[in-house]
Amino acid sequence: MTVKAQIIDGKLLSAQIRAELAAKIAASGVCPVLAVVMVGNSEASRIYVRNKQKAALEVGIKCEIHTLPEDVTQEELQQFVRDLNQNKEINGIIIQQPLPKHLEVLPLLQLIDHKKDVDGFGPINLGLLMLRSPLAVVAATPKGILQMLKSTNVNLQGKHVVIIGRSNIVGKPLAQLLLNQDCTITVTHSKTKNLPQIVSKADIVVAACGCPNMVKSDWLQEGAIVIDVGINRSSEGKLCGDVDFDDAVSKASFISPVPGGVGPMTVAMLLENTYEAFCAQQG
Repeated sequence: MTVKAQIIDGKLLSAQIRAELAAKIAASGVCPVLAVVMVGNSEASRIYVRNKQKAALEVGIKCEIHTLPEDVTQEELQQFVRDLNQNKEINGIIIQQPLPKHLEVLPLLQLIDHKKDVDGFGPINLGLLMLRSPLAVVAATPKGILQMLKSTNVNLQGKHVVIIGRSNIVGKPLAQLLLNQDCTITVTHSKTKNLPQIVSKADIVVAACGCPNMVKSDWLQEGAIVIDVGINRSSEGKLCGDVDFDDAVSKASFISPVPGGVGPMTVAMLLENTYEAFCAQQG
């Protein structure tokens, strides 16, 4: 008899985290402030930012949305970030991506005060993560994935994790974060050969490559834990992840769904990072 995997419910887990965060903020009587910098008027970005703002308000964090014109110059945008760095009322700063093609994101990430870098994408926080410093602000998606893995109550020490995808936002920081948890890490990417064979040796699979329904059950070893980071549209227009959920659920021991998995956890961790940044700035 085939036993289906237990679902790692990111929506439920994130609601619990946000409720605990709201209680902390209410008890302290403070109001941390998050500044979101958005360039242009992309509908997708506006929806995403509004959702962040709504979630922030629910836990007691003020979320300021700063929308700059599509034709803003690199120097103008960098000066805007410098001004936010100097503003003592602002506790967290994020740059909504993607940016228009004429703008470079790396100089902006390098410019954000690392104590206000609540996305955790800047070089100082990435370096602190590599050094296992408790002062590191960990990128929200990897931080959320770790919480999801811990929610299974499986001992992570020594587990072989295969990460599909090497982005600066997920794959690379997640590899370091899980290495700090004493996991053994294999990072794969578009040039990796024999990918299904490599994945089949993993105790934990994290799919973050942006390929709809790519990971099938025959890629997995029996009882693997599967975290699906992908958000895609199938050929039928249905929202789906990088893992073929209906196929993989019969072989995994735990699996995260799309939607309702990593996405809500990312938002919860961003809010937690903002509150922790506020606390650190207050000493």
